[in-house]
Amino acid sequence: MEFPKHIVAVGGLVTNEKEKVLLMRHPDRGWEFPGGQVNISEDLITALKREVKEETGINISVGKLVGIYQNIKTDSIHIPTKIIFDFLAQKVSGTLTTSEESLEVEWFPRDKVLNMITHPVIHDRMKDMLNFSDKITFCVYSKNPYQIHKECYL
Repeated sequence: MEFPKHIVAVGGLVTNEKEKVLLMRHPDRGWEFPGGQVNISEDLITALKREVKEETGINISVGKLVGIYQNIKTDSIHIPTKIIFDFLAQKVSGTLTTSEESLEVEWFPRDKVLNMITHPVIHDRMKDMLNFSDKITFCVYSKNPYQIHKECYL
C-alpha cells in the first residue's frame, strides 16, 4: 500500500488594533494573506505563527478555526494535494517587514481587502474569513481550472 502524499498548510486573517487586515504581495500570486506549509513535527498554530512572522514581521495570537480547504487535484502526479486550515488571528507585536515571499506588506481596511486579491482560491478563502459566523467552511476544490467540488459548513 502506498501512503498518500499531502501538503498541510495554514493561513490567517490577521487584524490589528484598528481592525485593519494584514496582506502581503507574493511575487507570483499577488496580494494575499500570510500562511504556508506546516513543517514536520510542527502543530498548526505554531506553523501559522511562524509563517506570519517570517513573511510579515508580525507576531500573532491565533483565534478560531474558520475553514478547511482540500485541493484534490493537481497539475502533475508529482505534486501532492493540499489540505489548508485557515484561522482568525490578532497582531500582538512586531513591525511590518518584507521577505523573499512578500514584496510588500501592508494593513488594509476590511472593505478593500477582497478587491486586492486576484487569485481565485485565495479570494474565496479570504471571503470566508471576512464573513465568518462561527460555522467552519469545508471546501473541496481543484485548480486549473478552479472548480469547487463540495462546500458545506461544519
